Amino acid sequence: MAEPETVVLTQLAEGVYAWIQPGGETGVSNAGVIVDDDGLTIVDTLMVRSQWEPFSQAVAELELPVKRVVLTHAHVDHVGGTKAFPHAAIYATPDTSELLDEVMPIDAYKAFMPEFENEFDELAEIGTRPVTHTIETAAQLTPRIEVLSASGHTAGDLMVLVADADILFSGDLCFFGVTPLAFQGDPVAWAGVLDAVNELADTIVPGHGPVGGEKELRDLQSYLQHCAAGNIPAGPWDQWTERSTRDEINIERAALLRAGRDEMPPAMLRAIGWG
Repeated sequence: MAEPETVVLTQLAEGVYAWIQPGGETGVSNAGVIVDDDGLTIVDTLMVRSQWEPFSQAVAELELPVKRVVLTHAHVDHVGGTKAFPHAAIYATPDTSELLDEVMPIDAYKAFMPEFENEFDELAEIGTRPVTHTIETAAQLTPRIEVLSASGHTAGDLMVLVADADILFSGDLCFFGVTPLAFQGDPVAWAGVLDAVNELADTIVPGHGPVGGEKELRDLQSYLQHCAAGNIPAGPWDQWTERSTRDEINIERAALLRAGRDEMPPAMLRAIGWG
């Protein structure tokens, strides 16, 4: 595997930082850091050591205690680094908490993300930390931080709003410049919830891809609406990465849900070696 590009903590506002991994492709997600009076809140923890170790080292350079970790959802590319923050409380939805208690499907991860194959064995060995606090609805986590629940990408998505900085950490409810992945989501509901997401903040840190705002969100919404309709015409998504496999997965998922079948799409089953 090629050496990853150097990533740095980017300050977006006073006490608000983003960790944006270039490319944003499968397994390459973003994270965030928010400074509060009592210490730091981390938003997502990346996946494997080559990702979370430099992130945790950059966080340590802030020389403030990590008090909280918020997991936006249960996918491994957002939760794999929880043990890098051993003393923090872990917040997530009940769905995420339940999924993190299950055995990780390491063989599926290796099939879907072969470039990280050599690191998944270590992930299986060290595991992830359990969720310590569950959040089902909107909650004021700290004086600065509001956590909001939604669904679309998964059944248990969380977003983190820093209203005084006009910044939202959306998790995978937003993919910017990267084709979204709806294998456990609902393209119709996902597209619908983005209207409310757009009202929350002008600056959005997506789960994958660069920081963006309303234009990027509306492009994502339009793409999801086309997936739900079963036909994706030419559009701004022609420049996005990960199109080759994800279009099929997303269209199949929407068709299954229209038929009343909450199942993983056949294209996704093939991609993880289960089909």
